Amino acid sequence: MTRIAIIGAHGKVGQQLMRLLYDRGDDFVGIVRSAEHAEDVYRLGGHGSVIDIESATAEQLAGAITGCEAVVFTAGAGAGSGVERKQSVDYGGSVLAAAAAQHAGIRRFIQVSAWGVDHPVAADADATWAAYVAAKRDADAALARSTLDWTILRPGGLTAEDGTGRVMLADAVERGSIPREDVARLIIASILEPRSIGHTWEAVSGDTPIDQAVGALIAAKS
Repeated sequence: MTRIAIIGAHGKVGQQLMRLLYDRGDDFVGIVRSAEHAEDVYRLGGHGSVIDIESATAEQLAGAITGCEAVVFTAGAGAGSGVERKQSVDYGGSVLAAAAAQHAGIRRFIQVSAWGVDHPVAADADATWAAYVAAKRDADAALARSTLDWTILRPGGLTAEDGTGRVMLADAVERGSIPREDVARLIIASILEPRSIGHTWEAVSGDTPIDQAVGALIAAKS
């Protein structure tokens, strides 16, 4: 890896990813919504680019990420946002980012989704939660239909705890939680392993080192 585009770089997973990439000596472009957030990207050793994925065109976003070897989509509307922003950020932002990657000639695309989004939502579920699940599910489906070299990661509940470097990783796992640092490490492991292309995995904290977990899943499907 040499240069990675991070869509949603100011989010908590994005910040963990930038720190790890910096420690590895990799370059990165952080796509953020404000100049203040761009300064944070610069402080973490990357290049900050201010683009609002809710209003930008694919061509505009492509201009910011051209020259990168991979795109990581880890943006989300976040807590407190309503139904409309789940659709415009979690779904629309992903579709835009995929189109921008294609426009920029970048094939590798890692998407951070969420655990259990293929499960049915209860009829009495909160409308915002239902919209979030639908947005993530539909974004994953749209990416899987694309011609990009994609990997979809579906972590469980995200925590601020220090990462352990160990996960439970499979096509489907039981509900659980995972430190954001370990999600960032899983993103890097997926980028580095080209045989992860075309896979959708759920992840929670576990006992298996991340690289071994990725390798074991790939070997099992070979």
